[in-house]
Amino acid sequence: MFETSYNTLIQLKTVLANLPENCFAKPCEALSGSSIGQHTRHVIELYQCLLKGYDKAVIDYDDRARDIEIETDVHKAIDALNAIQEALERPDKNLLLVNRLNGESVEVRSTYFREVLYNLEHVIHHKALLKVGIQDLDQPFSLPSSFGIAPATIEFRKKCVQ
Repeated sequence: MFETSYNTLIQLKTVLANLPENCFAKPCEALSGSSIGQHTRHVIELYQCLLKGYDKAVIDYDDRARDIEIETDVHKAIDALNAIQEALERPDKNLLLVNRLNGESVEVRSTYFREVLYNLEHVIHHKALLKVGIQDLDQPFSLPSSFGIAPATIEFRKKCVQ
C-alpha cells in the first residue's frame, strides 16, 4: 500500500516537473475552468489533513488550507508531495473521520490504513482528470500510459493480454 502510494506520487511529481512552462496554474476549459495546480493542491491537502489529524486520531478533510501557493507554484506543490512521501508510512490506528454534509456534522470510524488507501484512490482519480487537462494544453506533452489508471485496472488489462 505504501509502495504503491509512493510510486503514484513519484509519477505525479515527475509529470508536474516536466509540464510546459506556465501550464500548471493556467485555467483549463476541459477541467471546467480549474487548473492542473488546483487539482494537485486538492490532492495534496487531503493527504495533509490525514497526516495532520493522525496524532489526535481525528481526520477532517473539509478543514483544508486551500493554499494558493501550492496551486500556482509547481515547485511548492512538488515540495509538498515530497513531504507527504516522507511522512506517509506510519502504524495503523483507529481514526474518527469528521465531515459536514448539508450543514450537518457526520462522524465515521475509520483507520489510518483505510484512509491511506482512500487517498491513493483519490490521487489516481485526480490524475485521470489531470490527464484530460494536460491533453487539452496547447502544447504537446506525453504522459506515462499508466497515468491516472488504477493499479487493479492495470493488472486486469495485463491478464486480458495474456
